[in-house]
Amino acid sequence: MENIDLQLIDWSRAQFALTAIYHWLFVPLTLGITFLIAIMETIYVKTGNPEWKKITKFWMTVFGINFAIGVATGLILEFEFGTNWSNYSWFVGDIFGAPLAVEGIMAFFMESTFIAVMFFGWNKVSKKFHLISTWLVAIGSNLSALWILVANGWMQNPVGMRFNPDTARNEMINFWDVLFSPTAINKFLHTIYSSYILAAAFVIGISAYYLIKKRESVFARKSILVASIFGLVFSIMTVATGDESAREIAKTQPMKFAAMEGLYFGTANAPLVAAGMLKDCNDPEKPHIKDFAWNIEIPGVLSYMAFLDRNAFVPGIYDLVHGNEQQGIVSYFDKIERGKIARQTLEDYKLAKENGNVELAASLRAKFEDQDFIDNYFNYFGFSYFDDPHDIIPNVPLSFYTFHIMVAVGFFLIALFVVALFFAIKNTLHRYKWFLIIALISMPLAYIGSQSGWMIAEFGRQPWVIQNLMPTHTAVSNIQSGMVITTFWIFALVFTVLLIAEIKIMVNQVKKGPKIEEE
Repeated sequence: MENIDLQLIDWSRAQFALTAIYHWLFVPLTLGITFLIAIMETIYVKTGNPEWKKITKFWMTVFGINFAIGVATGLILEFEFGTNWSNYSWFVGDIFGAPLAVEGIMAFFMESTFIAVMFFGWNKVSKKFHLISTWLVAIGSNLSALWILVANGWMQNPVGMRFNPDTARNEMINFWDVLFSPTAINKFLHTIYSSYILAAAFVIGISAYYLIKKRESVFARKSILVASIFGLVFSIMTVATGDESAREIAKTQPMKFAAMEGLYFGTANAPLVAAGMLKDCNDPEKPHIKDFAWNIEIPGVLSYMAFLDRNAFVPGIYDLVHGNEQQGIVSYFDKIERGKIARQTLEDYKLAKENGNVELAASLRAKFEDQDFIDNYFNYFGFSYFDDPHDIIPNVPLSFYTFHIMVAVGFFLIALFVVALFFAIKNTLHRYKWFLIIALISMPLAYIGSQSGWMIAEFGRQPWVIQNLMPTHTAVSNIQSGMVITTFWIFALVFTVLLIAEIKIMVNQVKKGPKIEEE
C-alpha cells in the first residue's frame, strides 16, 4: 500500500462512523412510527372513536421529538462528504449527488410541507385532509430513505456509469440502472422493513410500560395490537428481503459474504454457521486465518442461501485471495496486477495529452470505452492501490458477530410480535407481567439489531468506499488530521448531549402519558 496518513484515514472514518451511528439511532423510529401513526389515525377517522385520536396524537408527539434531533445529525452527515471525503465526492461525479439531490428536492420538501399540517392542523382542516397529510409525511420520510439507500447501494455495487479519463470521474449514463439496481432495491426494502420492526418494538415496549404501571390500559392494548400486527407482517418481509440481499451480496461482494460466515476455505454444500466463536489460527504460517473455538452448523444452508443450490460451491476468503482455477475465481493477486494496468493506462493517457501526442492519446482513451478492457482491467481499478491482497480482507470477527447479532435479534422480535399479538387478541396482556418486562427490554435490543445491520453493511465491504473501484484510504480530503480529531470530539460531545436530551424529553413525555394530548 502506498504511503498514506493512517491517522487521517482512521479519524476520518471514526468521525463518519460516529455521525452515522448517532443518526441511525433516530432514523429507523422515524421511518416506522410514521406509518403506525397513519394507520392509527385511519382507524380514528373510520370509527370516530376519540380513543384512537388520543393514541394517534401521543405517538405523533413521540415522533416529533425523535424527528427534530434526527434531522440535525443527518445534515452533518451529508456535509462530511464534502469536508472529509472530497476525493470521493470528486471521483463519483454526478452519480452519488443525483439521488441525494432528488431526496432533498422531492422527499424532504414533501415531508416538511405536510408535517406542519400533521402537527398543527387538528381542528383546522378536515379529518380527511389531515389524514392525507399524515400519510404523506410517512411516505415522504420513506422516500428520503429511498434516495439515500440508492446512493449507498451504488457504492456497494457501482452500475449505470462510465469512467471519464479526461476528468478522472465516474459519470452516470443510466439513472434507472442506478435506481433499480438489485443491490439498491434490496438494501432499501430490507432497511425500511427492519426500521418498521424497530418502531413496532418501540411502541410495544412503551405500551408494556403503561400496563406494568397499570395506567392507560385501553391505550396500551390498542397500541400493542396495531404494532404487533405491523411488526409481524414486516418481520416476514424483512426475512424475505434479507434472503434476497444475501444472494446479491454473494454475487457482487463475495468477500463480505465469506466474512459474514467466517468462511475461509470454500466448499460445496457449505454449512450455515448458526452460532459460533472465532479464534486465532494455531498455525503460525497462517496469520490471516481464523478458526472456530466452537460453532453450530446447518449443512448445505449457506450454499442454498447464496445460489439456491445446496450443492453449489461458496468461495471462502482464502479462495478469493489466492484464486481457485477450478471454480473460475480470479485471485486478488491477479486483480491487483490488472488494476495496475488500468491505472497505468490512465496515467499514460494523461501524459500523452500533456505531450500533445494526439494519436497515442486517442488510442489509450479508446480503451476506456472498450468493454473487454473495462471488464478485465478497469473494473479492478481500485485494486491497484494495494500491494498485499490480505489488506483487502475486512475485519472478519466484526463482520461475523454483527451479522449474527442482527439475525438473532430479528428472530427474537418475530417471537415477541407473535406472543404480543396472541395476548392482545385474547385481551390477557395485563396478566403476564413477565412478558411485559421482556417487551420493555426488547426496545434496546431492537436498536442493537438495527445498528448491527448497518455495521455489517459498511464494515463488511471495507477497505472499499466504492466496491472494487475506490479504496477508503484514497477517498479522504487532503486536510490536517488534527482538524478531524478536534471535530470528532466536538461532534461526540454534541451528539451525546442531543441523545441525552432526547431520552430525557422522551421519558418525561412517556411519564406524562397520552392524556396530555387530549387537552
